[in-house]
Amino acid sequence: MNNYLIRNLLLAVPATMLLAAAPAAAQHVQWAARLVAVSSYKAEGKEPFSPNQVLGVPNALPLGQISNDAWIPRKEGPNEFIEVRFARSIQAQQVTIVENFNPGSITKVELVDTKGEHHEVYTNDNPGPLPEAFRTLEVRFPPADYRTLGVKVYMNTAKVEGVNQIDAIGIADVASTMVKQAFDAPKGPDAIKSSQFDSSLVNLGPNVNTRYVDTHPVISPDGRTLYFARQSMPENVGGGRDPQDVYYSTLVSGRNKTWSKAKNIGGPINTPDDPNGLASVSANGQSAIVINIYNRDGTIDPQGCSLSKRTRMGWTQPVKQDIKDFINLDKEHVDFFLATSGKALLMAVERPDGLGGQDLFVSFPVPETPNTWTKPKSLGRTVNTEKSDFAPFLAADEKTLYFASDGRGGYGKSDIFYTKRLDDSWTNWSTPRNLGPVVNSPDFDAYYTISAAGQDAYLVSSRNGIDNSKDIFRISLAPAFQPEVVTLVTGQVLDVNTKKPIRAIIHYENLLTGEEIGVTETDPRDGSYTIVLPSGVQYGMRAEAKGYISENASLDVTAKDKYSEQKEDLFLVPFDVGQTVKLNNIFFQQSKYYLTTTSYPELARLIRILKEYPSVEIKISGHTDNQGDPALNLKLSVDRVNEVKKYLVSHGINGGRITTEGFGGSKPIASNDQEETRAKNRRVEFTITKK
Repeated sequence: MNNYLIRNLLLAVPATMLLAAAPAAAQHVQWAARLVAVSSYKAEGKEPFSPNQVLGVPNALPLGQISNDAWIPRKEGPNEFIEVRFARSIQAQQVTIVENFNPGSITKVELVDTKGEHHEVYTNDNPGPLPEAFRTLEVRFPPADYRTLGVKVYMNTAKVEGVNQIDAIGIADVASTMVKQAFDAPKGPDAIKSSQFDSSLVNLGPNVNTRYVDTHPVISPDGRTLYFARQSMPENVGGGRDPQDVYYSTLVSGRNKTWSKAKNIGGPINTPDDPNGLASVSANGQSAIVINIYNRDGTIDPQGCSLSKRTRMGWTQPVKQDIKDFINLDKEHVDFFLATSGKALLMAVERPDGLGGQDLFVSFPVPETPNTWTKPKSLGRTVNTEKSDFAPFLAADEKTLYFASDGRGGYGKSDIFYTKRLDDSWTNWSTPRNLGPVVNSPDFDAYYTISAAGQDAYLVSSRNGIDNSKDIFRISLAPAFQPEVVTLVTGQVLDVNTKKPIRAIIHYENLLTGEEIGVTETDPRDGSYTIVLPSGVQYGMRAEAKGYISENASLDVTAKDKYSEQKEDLFLVPFDVGQTVKLNNIFFQQSKYYLTTTSYPELARLIRILKEYPSVEIKISGHTDNQGDPALNLKLSVDRVNEVKKYLVSHGINGGRITTEGFGGSKPIASNDQEETRAKNRRVEFTITKK
């Protein structure tokens, strides 16, 4: 068998779970993802006893013994502390701190909100040794009006003799217990059955499945297009002898979950003499990763993958993705998957630096070098085993990873498992869990894929297939075992004056940290775009096209607790004298002129424009709504634009290039009758006065 054809595998996770949350609360628990500050330490990096050992799920088990996998501070009395951040903010109701050894030294616990402010939720004026049963500190409290992004723990280590260790710090927006002892965890079959589904497998029917092998489904993030492969089908580009072609089907009825009759995707993705396969598709459906390298002479090279884009004329010739130091010792098998953001390329390959058989690795884009990726990095021993680990699928939350493994036991030769990424290292994962007997069986079960909504999963199975062939099935996942909540955002990029669509590149970022989350392109036919935004973050979005300046948009999904779809058009302003650009991502403290940190990414881009075009001069205008005293509103608008100018000057922009003016509420652009429209009137914008 060669690497293009599907392999026989059965999809699962470890038979015992040392840690658990109540099933309904599983997706509400977060463990520390990043170290911010620490008072002292005995080791650095990821060495035993280092502060980084606090990150991720509790792993210093059994509790009550000194462990390499927990932090040890130096003995310095009452001034020890550690501060961490989480991957996303939540409206916390509890914080849990696992004191692995010699508990009782914690004196204070503070929550850190998205603005960096600290809130004390626990204090202990009389620290001292505690019995082993109290080594997990659970602090519960009513939900507040702020969202928690971090925790700071204070300790007086002089009050507890011997080594003090902290293994993990977690938060949750529910009050149920976050940690269970190893002896409380389910064993054997009960552990495997812990994953729950709302239904049995449902065959997608004859519009998708045939008496031939239908395999490797890839669902688009919006859940409306299903790509898959068919083997030896007479309608293949090369006829019935063609090993494998890519097909696609579209959702006809969401209510009945029925699919259109599948069509061959055609050339250039499908070739006459070689097996072809689609590994993943972008959020907007305009880009696809396909297996193999497509050479100019029409031949296929199995050592790698390529990227094809959809244009007005159809799919383009796949372009080689240059992965630095790419090695695959397994000449018959390879898998790839491109993250929804386009920021990570997962692969299952056999490498000399792996553990054995196929292992899962990740590569990242090389900046300023299109179609080039970094040297593959192993996902680590929590995910990989000494046998083959393959078929990676990263959910739209970019945290939940589904994969197949030969090395973890289960219901067959291979089972499907899932795990959660705990930080940005890509080597720190939760203990993988088996998807259970509904998905995994002694029959052939493989290649698991989920839409952004996270409700329906698709996979390949030989159970009850048409003429006993391998078919594609759907299964509904119980809420507790769906990926984390995301918002699917769609819209168009338009010229602000003509409202005509523009072909553009779209960037979206975390407004709190300034970190770029993802990049995508608009559909060349109508300027439309689709992106997926994980919950718990306030995002900024902007389009880029030559000759234009972006009017950036923001979308706050910090409080989203279920899947949603939202429309957001993005506007581009011609880079000409007299044109006015709204600075939509400039934020101030309520009724004050102080800039918030979420304004910095927007201001940084304005600074770059002014430095790139040193002759450009601008006028910054401030506006409020009509609520309150008009004189105070006028003063507030003046103070705010002056604060913006002050910030620009402090970052190297000549103040002579900037004039300011405040208008208060005298120039509304929307109705002041309702808050939703009134908010549009509270704005800062700049006009190009000289170019």
